[in-house]
Amino acid sequence: MDQEKGEQIERLATMCVCNNLRRTSRAVTNYYDSLLGQVSDLRMSQVIVLVVLYLAGPQTINELAELMALDRTTIGRNLRPLEQQRLLTLTPGSDQRTRVVTLTPQGQEILLRVVPLWEQAQAHMVTGIGQEQVTAFLAQLSTVAAHAKNT
Repeated sequence: MDQEKGEQIERLATMCVCNNLRRTSRAVTNYYDSLLGQVSDLRMSQVIVLVVLYLAGPQTINELAELMALDRTTIGRNLRPLEQQRLLTLTPGSDQRTRVVTLTPQGQEILLRVVPLWEQAQAHMVTGIGQEQVTAFLAQLSTVAAHAKNT
């Protein structure tokens, strides 16, 4: 392989926004998941589904997918285990094509049990990074997401 191609690949490995964001996301997710595992088998990605339903109320699968910036197929796969654990229900919507997702009382209960662990994980991250940096980082993430969505 020529030197120029090697340098391009090196830049891809070290400078790629997507690669670095995904690697960081996996590391942070694993940390949060390890703490949540103390009271539940839920992963952070599943907790977020419960959070969205708690805050937004019942949603169609399409609405939930849009709120979470996921495609309908992915959200459907993510809902099945939560439905099997009776943390949410899927019921027919206003027509044959829609299904409504609703947080159950059991789902709300488990969500309330994981909140203190999330707070512990969040405090650890904020302490390690610094509140100002976290605030700036979250703003930057919003900018990145908006930019990616607008292209």
